[in-house]
This record gives sequence, structure tokens and C-alpha cells, in this order.
Amino acid sequence: MIFSNMVLIPKCKSRVILFLWLLGITALLNGSAVEARIRRYKWEVKYDYKSPDCLKQLVITINGGTPGPTITAQQNDTIIVELTNGLLTENVAIHWHGIRQIGTPWFDGTEGVTQCPILPGTTFKYQFVVDRAGTYLYHAHYGMQREAGLYGSIIVGLPDGKSEPFTYDYDRNIILNDWYHKSTYEQAAGLSAIPFQWVGEPQSLLIHGRGKFNCSTLTTPSLDAGICNATNPDCEPFRLIAVPGKTYRLRISSLTALSALSFQIEGHNMTVVEADGHYVEPFVVQNLFLYSGETYSVLVKADQDPTRNYWITSNIVGRSAPNTPPGLGVFVYYPNHPRRSPPTTPPPPPLWNNTDPRLAQSHAIKARQGYIHTPPSRSDRVIVFLNTQNTINGNVRWSVNNVSFALPHTPYLIALKENLTHVFDQTPPPDGYDFQNYDIRIVQENRNATSSNGVYRLNFNSTVDIILQNANSMSLGTSETHPWHLHGHDFWVLGYGEGKFDMFNDPKKYNLVNPIMKNTVPVHPYGWTALRFRADNPGAWAFHCHIESHFYMGMGVVFAEGIDKVGKLPSSVMGCGETQGLYRP
Repeated sequence: MIFSNMVLIPKCKSRVILFLWLLGITALLNGSAVEARIRRYKWEVKYDYKSPDCLKQLVITINGGTPGPTITAQQNDTIIVELTNGLLTENVAIHWHGIRQIGTPWFDGTEGVTQCPILPGTTFKYQFVVDRAGTYLYHAHYGMQREAGLYGSIIVGLPDGKSEPFTYDYDRNIILNDWYHKSTYEQAAGLSAIPFQWVGEPQSLLIHGRGKFNCSTLTTPSLDAGICNATNPDCEPFRLIAVPGKTYRLRISSLTALSALSFQIEGHNMTVVEADGHYVEPFVVQNLFLYSGETYSVLVKADQDPTRNYWITSNIVGRSAPNTPPGLGVFVYYPNHPRRSPPTTPPPPPLWNNTDPRLAQSHAIKARQGYIHTPPSRSDRVIVFLNTQNTINGNVRWSVNNVSFALPHTPYLIALKENLTHVFDQTPPPDGYDFQNYDIRIVQENRNATSSNGVYRLNFNSTVDIILQNANSMSLGTSETHPWHLHGHDFWVLGYGEGKFDMFNDPKKYNLVNPIMKNTVPVHPYGWTALRFRADNPGAWAFHCHIESHFYMGMGVVFAEGIDKVGKLPSSVMGCGETQGLYRP
């Protein structure tokens, strides 16, 4: 006999009750009463030979794989990544895309802005809290390494005991990408050359690291016959196994170097429920449009004929890319054989130059009822960013308000915190452009621009409006889609419009009722996008076009806010520019 609450309990029942009591304690410890977990990862970044689209080439991997390992955590967990740079001759840095780094701005992972790069042969420890559930990304933020394969996903779940406003049976993760056969070095050299050499359209589209290049189109006779092998298991199509009748949450992200994409699953509707970590008022699409840096969750029910399999496709939109084949995967209905091809041809893609459905999707994304974060009713400052293509001393550059961005040798966060005012331009970049006289639909006669590494200093806790204004590039009749990503914050998307932004009338159309919050947003051809955010996260934060070549060519800015509230910088982020000799691993 044992005593429980002073009641005599037969021994045969005591073990059951003790078990139930321990189970209750375990549940309590796993609930809100327990401290958040620490998740530890050890990564080695190095070059490996891989064949993502069947063509063998050098790829940057994490622990031998690309995409890299998925970081899985719960809200308020601490993530520790010990990253060893095994690239031998290259620096590296990793940005945690969508993680706001509250209290740890030095671990944002943006080389030149928040840290010095990680040198070959050294190990760097990133440590930060994932403070909000949702679907996020990580990727290289040094040079153009992201498009060499250095990327992966961060999946953050709700704390135990909390539930989401939708249900599903299974959770799956898909990263979409485009893929080039030229190395990032070759591409960067061409972008910096006189005459200018554009990177061109990608050779393939990848669905979670797998694509299919047509080896028969190779024209270089000296290539080893085995360098492009359509039977290589590296380029087997991505397959998603689905149980008939079950509902799947697909976390779909884009980390393209250049391309805007459409994504579809043949014969199946997709219900959009999350965007960049925020719940969306559900709406149904057949094609989901994604821009580089965006993440979505969609619900898909396996409710079609279960005796066959279905195509998963990605296609380029917004650019003419007739020689880039679609990304292909297979939605496999269990127990069909995974290698059984669908009996149909892949579904036709949307017209690449039809902006109407893309604008319609942008307008459709609203905050879900019950999860609305109401924006401030007005802003303290309005900054208009005119997106233009220019020349500087014969080099082709991308610019904002005719100023092309250049990184300093000493990272901004260090320079600002240590008051090293001489290491970057102290003249602030312009808040706007010549609204009255600038025609956004023509090629400008004067295409010259200036270069600057100045920053926008924002009053701490102020509310800032950003108007992204698109315009014609230096090619007649061309206005490109630019996906803009803000580090360290989420912003409210107040509206989209066509043509030139009207500062007097367009703000009256802002959605202040249920705007979605995001960290990445497109500005459509010849259009504008209006954002609002609170400058409430002390640090120095990049805001830039997420197209690799565009940011490399100067399409970005840096915001500085609350620098006096930034804590002591770890010496591990130092070692370059004016901080040489201060590095401590």
C-alpha cells in the first residue's frame, strides 16, 4: 500500500496512478511553464561536386548537402549554429532571413552591415532566439554565394498547447530556386566588367534542390561525357508522397537568384494560409506566385483520382526565358509507385508577361481575422525609393534615387556603435526624387548616378513609410519586378498601385484595417508598393532587392536606429576594416 492524498490505494493501482502523475508533470514541464529549449547545430560549409540539374559542378554545401539542414524549433527557442568555414579560399556569412534578431543585431549575418565575414578555416557561433512561429529561411549573405547552393529553411512551431487557426495532417517543406552553370565568380566579374556582361537567364529551375537540364543541348565538345548525366540520382525529380484524403501543409519558399516564379500542383487547389510568418485570410489559388525571399504556407488536399500521380511545376514569370525549362516534381498518390510519371503533360504556365494575376494575388493577401496587428494610423517619416538602372564611370549599376549602394570595409553596426564616423559617408542618402519631372516610363537621357555608403538614420520608435517606386530600366519598354527584403523587422503592406505614386491621393487608399505583415514584398513593373514599419529594433539593418545580381550592383540601403541601445558587440563579429586585430573567436 502507498499513500496518496491520505487515501489508501491498493498496490495494483498505485503504479498506474504514479504513471499518470508523472505524465502530468511531464506535460506541465513541456508546456508554457518550462524554459524555452536550446537547439544546437554544427555545420561545415565547403565546396562539393553535385549535380542538382544533372550537370556536375562545384556547389557550396552544408555538411555535404544542398539545400542545407532544416532548422526546426519552437517559438522562443534559442538557436546556436557553430559554423566552420571550409571553403579554403572564400569568406562566408549566413543571414537568418525573417528572424528579427531582437537583442542580437550582430548575429543577423549580413557581411558588411552587421559583421565581418567568417574567414576560411575559422568557426563562428551564431546564437539567437526565434521569437515568432512561422516559415523562414537562411542563406549566404556574402557576395553571391546564395545562388551557389548555400541556403535552407527554418521552421518554427508554436509553443506546446497552442494551436493554429487551420488544420492539416502532414507538414512538408519545399524551397524553389533557379540554377546557373556559371560560377558566382564568373557572374560577378561580368557584372563588374566594361562592357557589361549580364548573367542571362538561368539554365534550370530547381524544386527543393532538384531539376533537369537537357544534356543534349551542351555545345562544348571538350566536356567529359559523364559531366552531364540525366540518370544521376542527384537530379531525380522531387517527389511528394500524399495519402489520399489527407490535407498537407506545404511550406513553399523562393530563394531564386533572379526569377519570379509560379508554382502549381496539377489538378489541385491551394489555400494560402501563411505569408512570411503571418496568418493570411485564406484564399484559393491554382498558381502561387513567389518572389525571391518570400515564404508561404498553403493547404492542399489529396482529393483527386488516387490511381495516378500529378505534376508539380515551377515556371518563370515576369521575364522572357524560353530556354529555361520548367521545374518538375511529382505529387505521388500512395501507394502508386513514386517513379510512375503522370499520364499527362505538365500543365501550361501562366503567361510570363501578364501582370494582372500577380497583382491580384498581391492585393488578396490580407491579415487573418483574429490575427490582425493594426498599423499606426500615420507615419513620422516618408521615404520614397525610386528603383532605377544607371551607369557610374561606365559600369552598369542599380540605384535608389540615383544613388547606388556600396558596402564599406568596416561593418555599419560596428562603425556606428564605436562612433567610427570616418569609415562611411556621413551624408544621408536622399528621401525622394524629382516627383514632378521624372517620367517612369521612358529611358532617361541622363543615366548617370552616384555611389554612396551613407545610411538612413531613423529616430528610434518612429513610424516610417517606404514607397517603392518602379520605373523603366535602361532598356526601352522594360520595368523589372523587384522583391525587397527588410532585415530586423516586419512591415505592414499598405497597398500596391500602377504608375507613379501620387503622394496626395494614393495614401487615402491605404489598407489600415487588415494589412498583412511581411518581410519581403515585390514592387511590380511600372508600379509602386507602400510599406509601414516601426523603427523599434536597435541596430543597423539592410533593406535591399533580393535579386542577387541587383543587390550586387547596388540596389539597397541601410537603416540605423537606436544604436545607443545596442549591447556590447561580441569580438567575434570583428576582424575587418578598422577592426583588424580585434577578432576573438
